[in-house]
Amino acid sequence: MTLQTIVPILRIFNVEKASEFYLDFLGFQLDWQHRFGDNYPLYLQVSREQCILHLSEHHGDASPGSSIRIHCTDIQQYHQLLQAKDYQFAKPEIQQTPWDTEEFQLTDPFYNRLVFWQDISK
Repeated sequence: MTLQTIVPILRIFNVEKASEFYLDFLGFQLDWQHRFGDNYPLYLQVSREQCILHLSEHHGDASPGSSIRIHCTDIQQYHQLLQAKDYQFAKPEIQQTPWDTEEFQLTDPFYNRLVFWQDISK
């Protein structure tokens, strides 16, 4: 038996705001999306490199206000890329933690917290 990577599901309420945050600001790509029919909630997958997220409008799929940690290999570069976009609703700053990581946090429009981190102990 081997455990594989996980794919978190984050609750969203507005596709336009989710696209602005995840695609335009964070630079993820839309991999696929699904609705069971017209006027049904949307379920979609976005990704950036090896990071895969599922975003869902379905009630009960996830709770708003979730928190996930996303490992980065060059947090400084990603931070600079995000800062250059000058996104109106997020101006993250990198923090050095007592547990030897550099991290910055973002909250999406649906109160989900994304913590981007890199180990600096090596």
